[in-house]
Amino acid sequence: MASNSDLKAIRNIGIMAHIDAGKTTTTERILYYSGRVHRMGEVDSGTATMDWMMQEQERGITITSAATTCYWNNYNINIIDTPGHVDFTVEVERSLRILDGAIAIFCAVAGVQPQSETVWRQADRYNVPRIAYINKMDRIGADFFNVVKMINETLGSVAMPIQLPIGAEASFEGVIDIINLKAYIYEDEIGEKYTTRDLSSSEYELALEYRNQLLEKLSEYNDDILEKYIEGHDISTEEINSSLRNLTIANEIVPVLCGSSFRNKGVQMLLDAVVDYLPSPLDVKGIKGIDPKTEEEVIVKADVDSSFSALAFKIAVDTYVGKLTYIRIYSGKIKIGSYVLNCTKAKKERITKLLKMHSNHREEVDTAYAGDIVAVVGLKETITGETICDEKNSVLLESMNFPQPVIDVAIEPKTKADQDKIGESLRRLGEEDPTFYTRSDSETGQTIISGMGELHLEIIIDRLLREFKVNANIGKPQVAYKETIKNTKKAEAVFEKQAGGRGQYGHVVLQITPLEEGQGIKFYDKTSQGVIPKEFISSIEIGVKEALQAGILAGYPVDDIEARLIGGSFHEVDSSEQAFKIAASMAVKEGLQKAKSVLLEPIMDIEIITPEDYMGDIIADLNSRRGRILGFEEGKDLRIVKGTVPLAETFGYATALRSASQGRATFSMQLRQYAEVPEAKGKEIIAKRYGLPV
Repeated sequence: MASNSDLKAIRNIGIMAHIDAGKTTTTERILYYSGRVHRMGEVDSGTATMDWMMQEQERGITITSAATTCYWNNYNINIIDTPGHVDFTVEVERSLRILDGAIAIFCAVAGVQPQSETVWRQADRYNVPRIAYINKMDRIGADFFNVVKMINETLGSVAMPIQLPIGAEASFEGVIDIINLKAYIYEDEIGEKYTTRDLSSSEYELALEYRNQLLEKLSEYNDDILEKYIEGHDISTEEINSSLRNLTIANEIVPVLCGSSFRNKGVQMLLDAVVDYLPSPLDVKGIKGIDPKTEEEVIVKADVDSSFSALAFKIAVDTYVGKLTYIRIYSGKIKIGSYVLNCTKAKKERITKLLKMHSNHREEVDTAYAGDIVAVVGLKETITGETICDEKNSVLLESMNFPQPVIDVAIEPKTKADQDKIGESLRRLGEEDPTFYTRSDSETGQTIISGMGELHLEIIIDRLLREFKVNANIGKPQVAYKETIKNTKKAEAVFEKQAGGRGQYGHVVLQITPLEEGQGIKFYDKTSQGVIPKEFISSIEIGVKEALQAGILAGYPVDDIEARLIGGSFHEVDSSEQAFKIAASMAVKEGLQKAKSVLLEPIMDIEIITPEDYMGDIIADLNSRRGRILGFEEGKDLRIVKGTVPLAETFGYATALRSASQGRATFSMQLRQYAEVPEAKGKEIIAKRYGLPV
């Protein structure tokens, strides 16, 4: 039987970073040193425990966040290893939403990279305390102090080293602990043996400088440390660690450690820091929720003895047990066979199995408690972001927001049997991934799948063909354009049909208004009572939203628009739900004509890292792609070009960049915004859409 005191020994952490900074390798070392696995897996050889999907092993990248549990010094550490590629940023988003702390890993050579900045901002949004681990200290060009500077300047954080490296590149051999003023030197290849020694005079001088910087920062928040520091009294390790823990949890300080995970150096101290500085569920202020009966805000705190509440943060399809729903339990406890309420949908669900996950391996448990991260079998209705809770004391927890997809691919089944199979397969994939969308193109009748990037859709298609055994013809990736309007206009439509017997009648007056980017589609009924019977309002809303799935310019979905129902009329006998739905659709089409519809395209932030010799050609090429240069930065022996470019102009860019730089430049992109397409380009897109000459 768990108690609240047991919660002190739990750490729910995520491992986050830019792609190739060493997240999965670090996780493998954590599992090895904690005794969870008895052989270290390697990403490059496809043997990493956490990269269990076939697609991950083939590509040497993490695609889906994987959960595991290990123990260190009698502490239970639940770990989620997240992807670093921007196409899978949703995996980071939903993981950070339910975690209490995080390890942010930075490459000692590259420092703060675009995706490390993105995940840092995501952690800021969810107020997740973190420690920084500067990895790859053994690599040529490793510069610990430059990365610390980048964390402070680029990310706007107070990064305070609590370790310093001894040596760098090939001479990296250990770390200096600046709190205890000791050196730790690694002696064997697998990092299990290390010796402690006193610092040399030069090491002591450097360590003391950084120790004093740390004490000065701690003294800003702790009067006892301030008094002892000013008066020159000794400050104990316990006092420093206690104050540093409090400030880390309050997000005032980010402790910085270093190591080389691949060379097995520094990981044990990283585990010590997780235990010492990152929060337990009891240290977290609580999560916001709403009481559905009163609609008042409530704060749910970690408490084993209170009513059960949990958030579903991930859906996965398991070959053996079916649909797995990953949940983070915030309060109370849950047992196998118990009934819970899906508070988001007001539906009752039954827990048939509870599983503690170790990557894709399962361990059945009878009961799970506040602070636990477990997978549940039996939830048929629950999807990502929804709350499950006690039936009698319900609470609706704060959900999550997910970005819109930016790239489309058309997919056509080869046979009738594949047609049926593809629908079910796409539904299951959509359950797993909230950034994966499916729709039917009204112009061509094709099924269109949409995702966050070329790699995202490549993985989806690969899974469809191999995992779900679907035979299909796959089109080329296309930009996910949208349409919107420029002006506010009123539109009116009457649908009237008389063909003997009962007729059809629906009359709708709408006002449509453009909204700011990201607002989506909103519908409001602003009619006076009795103008249109209430039972028809929902049909009007459905008609509006269905009509906005295909705009008038090129049939792309319409977004960021508000539709207000401001008038209309009905017939006592002939009015029906269908008639009002059709009338609403007609009114929308008229409104889109009047309000000046425009095409929108995704604009990407792009960062290119290149040797200086190739800068001219790379900038000229980017300008030719309608790109804009926003600035330049100098890295060690490299130049960093930052800018924006329309997604439509980036197909094949990887090949062009390799060609322009003899394979030495790299780039990364992420969505910045949707923006209006230039008029000439818009005409070209519309002509291509309808197969007309450009």
